[in-house]
Amino acid sequence: MTRHVLAAITMLVGSVAPCLAYEAIPFQDGGAIRGRVRYVGEPPRPAVISITKDPEVCGHEKVAGDLLVSPRKAIRNVVVRLRDVPRGKPMPKPRTVRLRQKACEYVPRVAVFPAGSRVRIENLDEILHNTNTRSERNRPFTLAQPGFRRVFDKRIDEPEMPIRIRCDVHSWMAAWWIAQEHPYYALTDEDGVFAIEDVPPGSYTIEAWHETLGTITQAVTVAPHAALDVTLHMTSR
Repeated sequence: MTRHVLAAITMLVGSVAPCLAYEAIPFQDGGAIRGRVRYVGEPPRPAVISITKDPEVCGHEKVAGDLLVSPRKAIRNVVVRLRDVPRGKPMPKPRTVRLRQKACEYVPRVAVFPAGSRVRIENLDEILHNTNTRSERNRPFTLAQPGFRRVFDKRIDEPEMPIRIRCDVHSWMAAWWIAQEHPYYALTDEDGVFAIEDVPPGSYTIEAWHETLGTITQAVTVAPHAALDVTLHMTSR
């Protein structure tokens, strides 16, 4: 099964995040979950995409960014979150998240933010781009953005995981938004590292989502004033 088919299945199966009535509570004995996400086996070689549209801005080829694995098999852009958290630390305030269109790529590829935040879509190229979202809880939209219309703001009101973004003009351009209903989430960096802090002691299910590798879960227990070290393993299916 190809990575593109896996991405489509993941989007259909996991498109709507559980929506809980999250409650902020006072507590002083929180712990942390810190760890990394690693690829099991030999990762596929990144695809090289030939560019035929606007090569003077986009270049003549792109390396696909849907699966970024380091030489040490660390996976970048994995969303790691606790599933079904009823209460804990206060929710962060909604914020403004930037989505840049630069050299015919979306930057960042994956963005995680509190529901209710605004996404500022910026066209840094001097050509037409189009932002097309696919979502279930939030109203999808299609936004044509010529080079002279540099900035648009869109509010993402409802928790949802994931929201798919594509450019209809440049088919290789892709990004994902994750709108969260609680504050216990993280995004892995280039070393596959993540950290989730100030977790009330207790037992939880930790969930890791990746656009082509799908979703895995693992049971964890957080002790008071302790940092739990976790290594999560993902692979192509």
